[in-house]
Amino acid sequence: MIFRLPSARLATAASALWCLTLPAAADPDPGAYLAARHAMVNGDYGTAAAHYRHTLLADPTNTELMEKALTAYLGTGEIEAAAELARAFHGAGEDSQLANIALMAQAAGAADWAAIFDMLEAGHQVGPLMDGLAQAWAHVGMGKPDRAMMSFDEVIDTPGLRPFGQHHKALALTLLGDFAAADAIYSLPAAEGVPPSRATLVSHARVLAELGAFERAQSLLTRAFGEASDPEITAVQAALAAQEIPALPRSVTSPAQGIAYGFVGLADVLQGEADESYLLLYAQAARHIAPQDADAQIATAQLLTALEQYDAAARTFAKVATDDPAFHSAELGRAEALRLAGRVDQAIEVLTQLTRSHPQVPLSHVSLGDAFREQGRFEDAAEAYTRAIAGYGDDSPILWWLHYTRGIAYERIGDWPRAEADFRAALARKPDSPSVLNYLGYSLVDRGLSEHYDEALAMIEAAAAARPDNGAIVDSLAWVYFTLGRYQEAVEPMERAAELEPNDPILSDHLGDVYWMVGRTVEARFQWRRALSFDPEEAEAERIRRKLEIGLDAVYAAEGVTPAPAVEVANDI
Repeated sequence: MIFRLPSARLATAASALWCLTLPAAADPDPGAYLAARHAMVNGDYGTAAAHYRHTLLADPTNTELMEKALTAYLGTGEIEAAAELARAFHGAGEDSQLANIALMAQAAGAADWAAIFDMLEAGHQVGPLMDGLAQAWAHVGMGKPDRAMMSFDEVIDTPGLRPFGQHHKALALTLLGDFAAADAIYSLPAAEGVPPSRATLVSHARVLAELGAFERAQSLLTRAFGEASDPEITAVQAALAAQEIPALPRSVTSPAQGIAYGFVGLADVLQGEADESYLLLYAQAARHIAPQDADAQIATAQLLTALEQYDAAARTFAKVATDDPAFHSAELGRAEALRLAGRVDQAIEVLTQLTRSHPQVPLSHVSLGDAFREQGRFEDAAEAYTRAIAGYGDDSPILWWLHYTRGIAYERIGDWPRAEADFRAALARKPDSPSVLNYLGYSLVDRGLSEHYDEALAMIEAAAAARPDNGAIVDSLAWVYFTLGRYQEAVEPMERAAELEPNDPILSDHLGDVYWMVGRTVEARFQWRRALSFDPEEAEAERIRRKLEIGLDAVYAAEGVTPAPAVEVANDI
């Protein structure tokens, strides 16, 4: 088990800490306590910390409050306050993983290696992985490399922890200058050594560069990443090509940073197994220990984003230095946090600046294009996608998607020739894409291009077969039948589409039209009224009201539209 809470009173997840009942001790302001609990449930540690600070002033010896406040302080990165509270908590005869995380983070941040040994010898444990790694890195900090290697080996020999122990041992050997020994670990088979990952491969490349094996290092990264457009990998490959030692965002340059790296790795490996609110505590510990470390900042910001604390996430992403190789990734994260916070203009500004500072990175242009498209700025989106397409190699797997999204942008600004060309280019690269098949097929029919009706119907039927539970695609199939005058055939898929997307005003409106054309006028009016209840756009709402007033036939006549004549369905008996 990678993490545990030694006290029998504590649950194994952070959520349990805020689900406890109101403390027995009298609290003159129960509203503050309840507000703190509510904030904790929502992952808003900043608000929770402020309220718990207030409640502790009224009841400073309440250990249940201490425990909750510890969680809040850790969640906001207030490690010094958390450590002070942890000592009071221990002084009251209590123990918890939360208190021990705070104390370990404070000691590591201050390079107080003796304090780490003291807390572990007193039985104040974080968990098998972090306890073992902290001891090993503390030995490195105290200038005892032999003892450090023995401690790393103890982690390696612990069931389930071998990969972590091997990687950290290699990082320590690299820090100590024993590059040959580090290479030997990275070169072991994955089952014995370190499974390949982005971080371990880049660290191995750095070790090989230190040994002068630049070609081997280049080959290692090329096999793993190909001709990467990622700025971090590109920077490493460029340094290797120039036979220079690459500057790595993920290199461990001190024993404290090694412990921080352990906390970040623990948060990463527990993704999907523990709640993000709990993993944030590990990331904040790492951030306190190594505030200049991009990994710690990005990991914290990503968890804040997952917890919908978007403003805090954006501020944290912004702490990555502009000259750090991870800056590009951090700015993409900051833009996404700003977008989710509803500050789309600021997100676009961040992405615009990123395309200027990293014009050679096509992902910057992709993200900017996506932001423009979401805002309805389709001309700007098309320009951004064009720059992105030019930046990728012809064999890049993302090109089909970029042609598709640029095609949407062109279609929305009325440039159909370019839109169709992009949709067909996307299909040439990914011929079975339901999204592209549906969009192109529907557009061909919607534009009245009768010479393409058979092709369009085949496209949409293929899309519907691939995505039978997608309401929009099933609606497209029904609407093509409707456009072709195959009204009876349109009924079943249109009903299914409305069931799949029961609150969509367009689908209810379409279903009403289908019912009208097959003579089910009462049901048609019911569906049109239903569509109005879902608050469609005003132009659509006005058209629906006219259909309710005078009927679909009269609306078509007023619009100068001649619906397709009904096609009889063959009745095989």
